[in-house]
Amino acid sequence: MTNSGQFKGKTNFRWAIVALLFFATTVNYFDRFLMGILAPLLEKEIGWTELQYGYIVSSFQFAYAAGTLLAGYVIDRLGTRWGFTLAVGLWSIASMFHAAARTWVGFAMARVGLGLSEAGNFPAAIKTVAEWFPKKERAFATGLFNGGSNVGAILAPILIPLIIAQFGSWKWVFILSGFLGVFWLVFWLILYRVPGKSRYVNQAEIDFIKDGEPDSGNIKISWYRLIKYRQTWAVALGKLFADPVWWFYLYWGAKFLNSKFGVDLKELALPLVTIYVIADLGGIAGGAISSLLIKKGKTINFSRKVTMLGSALLVLPVMTVPNYSSIVTSVGFIALAAAAHCSWSANIFTVASDLFPKNVVATVTGFATTISTLGGMLMALLVGYVLNESGTDGYKIAFAVASFGYLIAIAVIHLLAPKMEPLTNLK
Repeated sequence: MTNSGQFKGKTNFRWAIVALLFFATTVNYFDRFLMGILAPLLEKEIGWTELQYGYIVSSFQFAYAAGTLLAGYVIDRLGTRWGFTLAVGLWSIASMFHAAARTWVGFAMARVGLGLSEAGNFPAAIKTVAEWFPKKERAFATGLFNGGSNVGAILAPILIPLIIAQFGSWKWVFILSGFLGVFWLVFWLILYRVPGKSRYVNQAEIDFIKDGEPDSGNIKISWYRLIKYRQTWAVALGKLFADPVWWFYLYWGAKFLNSKFGVDLKELALPLVTIYVIADLGGIAGGAISSLLIKKGKTINFSRKVTMLGSALLVLPVMTVPNYSSIVTSVGFIALAAAAHCSWSANIFTVASDLFPKNVVATVTGFATTISTLGGMLMALLVGYVLNESGTDGYKIAFAVASFGYLIAIAVIHLLAPKMEPLTNLK
């Protein structure tokens, strides 16, 4: 129960919840980003080819796709507190298992475990935001916690060389990353309850969170029924045409800088930190812009779509990146595209809670992420094949494909959800 008499005025504990989600997402992306940073080093030590590295990447994505489908369903039934606990506990163990890998097959198997377990992060986080925030604040809250994905990517190139220098082996990078998740779990279990049961929330904040939104009750829905709704496919296809681009930056960004400009492990920190700091700001800005438009009286439909269209247009210059001989110019355009993606991501995640009741948001998000991750897996295989056959010239194709997906996505979203009307008759 809430301690409504303990606080004067409205409490604001929902922002502490965002902080928890931010740090969980930071750990999540730190874990998954390790492979992209260590790839040049491990390629020499283990001896895998570009195609085999593509298999390692796609094995994670295949497991992640399967995991998100299951995770959303499980989290909607267990609830966010225990669903998130299960996901973080399992991915911490899976991260440590990378230290035991000796071949590319071993790494692929470890990535499968990591993909299955890390799949729970975004369905749980989006459901948490839907439980703790009114619609007018959800995109901003999502942009804030999703910034953890960039902070994880920023910390990885900084900390990895330090850990290797201190402990003498890349294995300790994976071991220590696993302990980060365990550390987060302590705070999550102590602090997290749903708003109505939190000791840190009073009735004024609960009323603000509800903001006149009707209680959705204990709605359950099967995947089979879910896929019959156009709104489900608006979210799923909105992610399908965008998320594979992010996977490309995540797993081939460091390798592109290494192959194009000769940037080694010790030199990667500055360009990657630049990219992901700007990306982080883009995600926060994208969430803030659509939330501000709603507070100014614009419709949710207008606010989300205008922000997403602007994001899609900002991605277009990334197609020119392989043509530059200047690393500064290349990093600048990649950073712009990454910022636009994070702006897009903050809004497309929020669209799920705009269109569906809170009790099925995790299931919808899980299904949509499964679809987009399968697209990412296909892109990983294609990129691996193209680079294996064409060398660095293959990056011209990859960056060209990366530039147009978002415009296709916004067109599909508008076609499937022209007025962004929420579903209210789920039974």
